[in-house]
Amino acid sequence: MTRPPIFRLGVFTLVALVALMAWDATGGDLLLARMAGSQLGFPLRENPFMVHVMHEGARNLSWALVILLFAAIRWPFGVLRRLDTGSRAQLALTVLGSVIAVSMIKHASHTSCPWDLQEFGGVARYVSHWSWGVSDGGPGGCFPAGHASAAFAYMGGYFVLRRVSSRAAAIWLWTAVAAGLVLGVAQQLRGAHYMSHTLWTAWVCWTVGLVIEMAVARFGARSTSTAVPAHAGP
Repeated sequence: MTRPPIFRLGVFTLVALVALMAWDATGGDLLLARMAGSQLGFPLRENPFMVHVMHEGARNLSWALVILLFAAIRWPFGVLRRLDTGSRAQLALTVLGSVIAVSMIKHASHTSCPWDLQEFGGVARYVSHWSWGVSDGGPGGCFPAGHASAAFAYMGGYFVLRRVSSRAAAIWLWTAVAAGLVLGVAQQLRGAHYMSHTLWTAWVCWTVGLVIEMAVARFGARSTSTAVPAHAGP
């Protein structure tokens, strides 16, 4: 089947980046945070369902699925049987790479979480995550949303699955998007993240998948072009 050109996917990625920047400019992060919290904090921060199911449970399930994907490189199941070994390895590594990329950005971030802000009972002041190197007086390390990457990291599977089934690729992609948004909203209600944190996590995970796909496509094309043609006969 014919795959969508990488160029079109790249254009979509850039358009999504512009949309993210536009969201940042609206100031919507604080508006939504104020709908979930107050000077007394966030009522759902320690809610048992939010903590044990939506946070801890979802995180543990995601890591179990990562292990399953790596096992499927050797023992494929379902639609993964239609992929070659290299494609299954790309799928597993894309998920892991997305999680690592988000984690690395978080560790370098000076942005604190909403529950750390003074207006929500914390000690930090609001500083845009674009103000690189500027401390907000809080612990930082909150941008982008690490928890949402437990679902968004799987978005890269779209690039792999579209090789064998556009329907399976679409289902995989939108399931990851929906799950990531649910996890992101849950964390926002707890005061753990702003909406922009969740949206940036989605963009980072998608971009990691696209970059890996571009690298695999280029490497595959180069390998084909440098292959020694077989002789037809003596």
